[in-house]
Amino acid sequence: MRRDRILVASTLLFLLAVDVYFVLLPRLRETYLLPGGERCACPRHGINGTLAGNGSANGGAGGGALLWVSYGDGVGTATAMEAAEMMMGGSRLERLFAHPLYNMQLPEMRPDEVLLQPGELMDYYRRKVARWERQQRHFSDAASAANLSLVQQPVTLDPEASWLKFHLGINRYALYTRDDPGLARLLQDLSSSSIISADYTQDEKALKGVCDCSQVVKPSGHHLKLALKFKDFGKAMFKPMRQERNQETPEDFFYFVDFQRHNAEIAAFHLDRVLDFRRVPPVVGRLINVSGEILHITRSDDLRSVFFTSPANNTCFFAKCLYVCKTEYAVCGHPDLLEGSMSAYLPGLSIAPRISIPNPWIRSYSFAGKEEWEVNPFYCDTIKKLYPYNAGNRLLNIIDMAVFDFLTGNMDRHHYEIFTKFAHAGFLLHFDNARGFGRHSHDELSILAPLSQCCTIKRSTLLRLRLLSQPDLRLSAVMRESLGADPLRPVLTEPHLLALDRRLETVLRVVQRCVGRLGERQVVVADFVEVPEGPATQQPPPPPPPPPRTR
Repeated sequence: MRRDRILVASTLLFLLAVDVYFVLLPRLRETYLLPGGERCACPRHGINGTLAGNGSANGGAGGGALLWVSYGDGVGTATAMEAAEMMMGGSRLERLFAHPLYNMQLPEMRPDEVLLQPGELMDYYRRKVARWERQQRHFSDAASAANLSLVQQPVTLDPEASWLKFHLGINRYALYTRDDPGLARLLQDLSSSSIISADYTQDEKALKGVCDCSQVVKPSGHHLKLALKFKDFGKAMFKPMRQERNQETPEDFFYFVDFQRHNAEIAAFHLDRVLDFRRVPPVVGRLINVSGEILHITRSDDLRSVFFTSPANNTCFFAKCLYVCKTEYAVCGHPDLLEGSMSAYLPGLSIAPRISIPNPWIRSYSFAGKEEWEVNPFYCDTIKKLYPYNAGNRLLNIIDMAVFDFLTGNMDRHHYEIFTKFAHAGFLLHFDNARGFGRHSHDELSILAPLSQCCTIKRSTLLRLRLLSQPDLRLSAVMRESLGADPLRPVLTEPHLLALDRRLETVLRVVQRCVGRLGERQVVVADFVEVPEGPATQQPPPPPPPPPRTR
């Protein structure tokens, strides 16, 4: 027995020595320039000439020394091990975007395929700024009459503002172009611009604090989001942190009562861009001082009234809807700083109208009911006969959206929106992604019903999915790198990133089964299908009463 113990101990020590010598020491030499490393004796700098650091005050990824690294559209942090890997193998994200699949030329666009023209957009916002300035003078006069001091919040409408460039770049095919040079600047502005105004969003204001507690699906006032305005008159929707990153949605929760997660909004934007859909408005994470950047600058009495100080001396606030007007539903700073997502607003509805359409695969927003698609495997045969799903790209875009939602785990896609200018030839906006990334341990196959029932997919979508399943460009690795550019990194935990690879393989298996049954020619469809003339306002019969739209 004693001899056996000595033998086991000797074996373990030998394996440890081998691991240290052949694995750990080479990595340490490569990363920290230990003796024996085959690297130049340069000053210890990070990539792009920036100094290496030992940590990040802005919430960098934990573990190991942190280096500043370039991520294509911004600057982020990575562990020293990741940085060394990138120096040896290059950026996966850059290799992905350099691939021919991400450099296909779009058909030449006509003027009517661009959402807005510069002249009409500037005239529209000049009128908005003039109205804002009149309101500010009214507030100032009222404050003077009451012998109160009021901080002035002047705005400047810069024609070169990043958010204006974003609005002008929207076209029939996407919200922004693949090589849009203004995207990085827009994300930077969203994460750092001075906030001059804070208020409830329009859908919350419409509730006027009155909510029907008997509703299974709560109105959007339940979801606590704010409209923030910047000095250059840009605007963003702020969704505060409600759930820790390492928390999973309990399996007993219905999808329509799940939390809305700020990091899901951020991750959805990056995933949408990696998939080359470009249908999610730009989103970035930000730490907000809820006292200085919301409470002290808002002119809304309703918003000010929901702020309070917790027993831990943290500044908190809650939604104004009556059934959640309780401190237990509040979100709190630490003591004032609060994480949240900042989503760029789209052009106003009065200049760029949108229409909200019920999803043909809408879920039953009840505790026991089921929709027809959930019990009828041939449901898609009916949908294919209805306009606009019987021609053009609309059904293919619905399937793109289903793939996107399956990868994120979002079951709450009850509506989709399109720009009315592009009618049925345009793309679908992928709004409201905050209920994604809730359960990394569960893959909800019913989200893929449009794909599995219709057995059709765009060729470009399928080719990109296959590319992202390759070992050197694996979806989880590309997303890890892309999310590393966000100020709130790490945005997703490792189990959520790995779940993306697993779900991607599931999507490819579903497509393969369809191809095996129907043949590739019938399943895989070329992009840019022309839309025949048809009644622009005709819509398919809507499913049973849809829930209120939430954002």
